Amino acid sequence: MKRSVIWVALALVGIAVASWGGYWWGLKQSDKSSTEVSTGTSVSATKKILYYRNPMGLSDTSPGPKQDSMGMDYIPVYEGDEVQTGQIKISPEKVQKLGVRTEPAALRELVRTVRAVGQFQLDERRLHTVTTKFEGYIERLHVNATGQPVKRGQPLMEVYSPELVSAQEEFLIAWNGRQSLSSGTEESLVGVSRLAESALKRLRNWDISDAQLQRLKKDGKATRTLTLYSPANGVVLEKMAVAGMRFMPGEALYQVADLSAVWVVA
Repeated sequence: MKRSVIWVALALVGIAVASWGGYWWGLKQSDKSSTEVSTGTSVSATKKILYYRNPMGLSDTSPGPKQDSMGMDYIPVYEGDEVQTGQIKISPEKVQKLGVRTEPAALRELVRTVRAVGQFQLDERRLHTVTTKFEGYIERLHVNATGQPVKRGQPLMEVYSPELVSAQEEFLIAWNGRQSLSSGTEESLVGVSRLAESALKRLRNWDISDAQLQRLKKDGKATRTLTLYSPANGVVLEKMAVAGMRFMPGEALYQVADLSAVWVVA
């Protein structure tokens, strides 16, 4: 019985303390609200109302209090808070809450790294195919592996062509005949000169270099084989040439690619 009385007394004390705490907290909140209202009212009272703007952000304004079609009150715009046309004004409190950061405008280089999957492709303008304009046989290969680097003017192979040997001999006969008939009649000299020029043109049409033609004139005898050279710096992508094989005019023997610049397709 005595314990029950004690528990009842403690409960009454707890209720009294809770009631007093709630009353005290309510007074504090009431004082705070009244302070905020009075402060806001005093600030608003010190400023002059210029006009009232639409609460939905439309351009519609009113010189006096008004409601829109939805029954919402127009918002007063005080002196100093007006916003010019085409501008947006945000209060410092909202700027701080939004975390807006500003910086003076300046010219500078913007760098952005882009990571993407790409594929390397050869530059078609740097591909070279080695071929001939006459029929013949491959006597020797100087470059005999795919992927081997080459330089412009580097020997690739030596070829033998009966047509090429015959053309050289025809040129030498005409060239030597013109030299021996230098004191002959004009008609015979013109005929031999035309024959020599025709044979020389035929060799040039077969892409025989001037250096090889000069050596032919100097030596005075036809060479059995002709050396083909690389047309550019690069790497051998394809090697169709095999020692001893027969090739036809226009047949591709090597493909050389200049890899100093390539395309990346991403």
